[in-house]
Amino acid sequence: MVDDLDLDAAVRVAAMAYVQALVDRGGGLVRRTDLESFTFGGRRMPLLDQSRGIRNPAGLPATLSILTTRSSPYQDTVDTVGTEGFLRYAMRAGDPAGGDNRKLRRAHELAVPLIWFQQVAPGVFAAVMPVYLVAEETSQRRYVVALGEDQKLEAPALLSGSVTDVQRRYAERLSRQRLHQPAFRAGVMLAYRSRCAICALTHADLLDAAHIIEDGRPGGDPVVPNGLALCKIHHAAYDRGILGVSADLVVHIDRQVLDEVDGPMLRHGLQDFHGQGLRVLPRRRKDQPDRDRLAERFERFAAAG
Repeated sequence: MVDDLDLDAAVRVAAMAYVQALVDRGGGLVRRTDLESFTFGGRRMPLLDQSRGIRNPAGLPATLSILTTRSSPYQDTVDTVGTEGFLRYAMRAGDPAGGDNRKLRRAHELAVPLIWFQQVAPGVFAAVMPVYLVAEETSQRRYVVALGEDQKLEAPALLSGSVTDVQRRYAERLSRQRLHQPAFRAGVMLAYRSRCAICALTHADLLDAAHIIEDGRPGGDPVVPNGLALCKIHHAAYDRGILGVSADLVVHIDRQVLDEVDGPMLRHGLQDFHGQGLRVLPRRRKDQPDRDRLAERFERFAAAG
């Protein structure tokens, strides 16, 4: 059968635009019900398979999406990084050239973009796109994955080994960041029920997942206890040292800002929250903000003030 590459390309463009709209609307969260409702040309074309980690829609020559779950029996190897700094994705069991693996291999051969979904809770996912299968490691039954167009272009040099250790470390850091940050954001939004921890704003598209300990610092891991769901104003204020949150979950505003007079936005958006406790917290204790991380970050806030 001759591959219909024009149809394939059109479906991928439409699918990724659809997923991006879901991500924007949901604050980083995408839900299975919405992913199963995608249509193209008047035909329903779910973006996730009901029971498999590889989505191979009928009529397309290659895999459209891949999925990582914590319970996958296929060892999706999301934390496996090669010497060049790229992540891996495992094939399904069985013939590498048959079954679901046939279209996965075709995605590699055609160098088409895929969507990589990560499950953060039952029926809830984060999305990374576009990703590309840039090499097949047959003996290990897995593919080398480039996350983004830039990594795809850099793949030949990186995979040939003609890179410095600094380049390799940079590639690894970028790979982990691009895969884990969407899952971090989705996990934080889910834990805080898409509400700002400080003001309880419920517009998910106006919320961010803020790190308590910044990415790149010791302890700055992309895990929910290192996160706070904050509206964009409070996130910016937190990052710039205008606002702090102490280990007892109380909001503090920088003294100079408290003394300013600058209209209702400053007063109601920042000053009135001084001394108030966080309004929204995760229901599960294990998702609540880590007190030690809060204390470390607040110590720097207090010292700067």
